[in-house]
Amino acid sequence: MRKDIKVPKVKDIAVAVVQELNEEKTENIYNVYFINLTDSVVENLLVTSKGYGENKSTGEQIKTSVLRHNLGVLRPDSFTKIEPIMEDMFPLNNEYWVSFFIDDTMFDKKFIFLAETIQEANFVNIPVINKKGVLIK
Repeated sequence: MRKDIKVPKVKDIAVAVVQELNEEKTENIYNVYFINLTDSVVENLLVTSKGYGENKSTGEQIKTSVLRHNLGVLRPDSFTKIEPIMEDMFPLNNEYWVSFFIDDTMFDKKFIFLAETIQEANFVNIPVINKKGVLIK
C-alpha cells in the first residue's frame, strides 16, 4: 500500500536567509524568503517556521513558537518574504516546512538552516533576489 503512494520530488524551490539594510540604511537585518525557480505558478503556499536547539552554556533545550504563514500564489522565477529573522536565532536550528500546489499536485519539503550556518562565510548570491545570503534548495 505505502509503495503505491507516489510522493512527488520538490525541484527548483528554495528558501534563503538574506542580509539586507534596514530602511534607514544604518544596520544589517535578515529576512527569510521562499524562491520559486520553476517555470510554473505555485499556489496555496503555506509555510510553518520554528527554531530549536540547545543553550551551549546551560545545556537547556530551547524551542520557539511555531509560526504559520499563508503566502498564497507565487509566479514563476519570483520570490516572497516569509518573515524577518533575528540574529539571536542563528545559534538555533531554523526550520521552514513549505507546502504548495503546482498544477493540482501537492508538494511539501522541510528546509533546515542548521545552527551557526547563517553567517557571512556561507553567503552566496541568491538567484532572483540578487542579494547575498544563505540558500537551501
